[in-house]
Amino acid sequence: MFKGLGQLGDMAKMMKQAQEMQSKMAEAQKTIEQLEIFGESGGGLVKVTTNAKGIVKKLDIDETILSASEKEVVEDLIVAAIKDAQEKAIEKTKSEMSKITADMDLPDAIKDKLF
Repeated sequence: MFKGLGQLGDMAKMMKQAQEMQSKMAEAQKTIEQLEIFGESGGGLVKVTTNAKGIVKKLDIDETILSASEKEVVEDLIVAAIKDAQEKAIEKTKSEMSKITADMDLPDAIKDKLF
């Protein structure tokens, strides 16, 4: 007869955890959008600043490589710098999200799907 009450308590606990996680995830998303990630290529000749979502915010190209004959090299360096920043952004995002879920009693399979 009282067995159902235990299940309701478990369900309430799960709902509370879900609400806490949702709140923490929203906070993390705001934090991630504000983080600055720096990528570079060509030994620092091209530098890119992104947020942790990989959105490019700034591009800095050393003027010594700006010549018509180096156009393809510069384009390749820009792409490489953006890729570098985006890869770092992915890792930073995973790191931030794992901090949030670390203290939650969730199976690893669920944590992995969150990010």
